[in-house]
Amino acid sequence: MGRNGDRKLGALYDLVPPGPNKHANPVGEWNHARIVSQGTHVEHWLNGEKILEYDRGSEDFRKAVALSKFSKVPGFGEWPDGHILLQEHGSEVSFRDIKLRVLPGN
Repeated sequence: MGRNGDRKLGALYDLVPPGPNKHANPVGEWNHARIVSQGTHVEHWLNGEKILEYDRGSEDFRKAVALSKFSKVPGFGEWPDGHILLQEHGSEVSFRDIKLRVLPGN
């Protein structure tokens, strides 16, 4: 399922895999993830390292959407607002200390 690891930790789900500098902590230790979205520019951080960045609406972003299961959803990922989704597919998962913050200029 998915392409090139685009459904794994740190990915833009089903669109873009994280970079090779992704270092997840071992099972039993917490990871610290951060997603920073300013305008259309988005960065994914894991344990203090930037592992992915992209621009929503860019040519590369739209190509990734076209190759994904979201290809039939008009404007997918380009809406100015929406919902936060935390997901997994059948394994045990835990979340803690989830915070949402509006950044200056957004």
